[in-house]
Amino acid sequence: MTAAGRCATAAIGALLRGQPPSPGKISLAWRAAVGPAFHRVTTVALEPEGTLRVSAADRHWARELHRSRPLVAARLDSLLGDGVVTRIEIETSSRVTAEERQPHARVGHRQRRASAHR
Repeated sequence: MTAAGRCATAAIGALLRGQPPSPGKISLAWRAAVGPAFHRVTTVALEPEGTLRVSAADRHWARELHRSRPLVAARLDSLLGDGVVTRIEIETSSRVTAEERQPHARVGHRQRRASAHR
């Protein structure tokens, strides 16, 4: 028995591999490869030489994509065909926020208080 997710991915791959490259095709393959959460926080563009430029919403998402890159590349190969995406470049699209510059000010982190007894 084949899992429904694998069957759907195989069907999408068969349809995509037969179509000429387009931004819509790349976006659909990206969503199928990474899932809705990553798709929501990224934008992608495929350059003519095969480099997939991924712009992540922030450094957290970019870091998670870097960790997942081998799996994502394998999924894209199965969806688009071997060699369509030759390289994945990941960058962040937002500037560093004040919260990121001051990691101890985030919720869940205790700030050190000045002691009057020192």
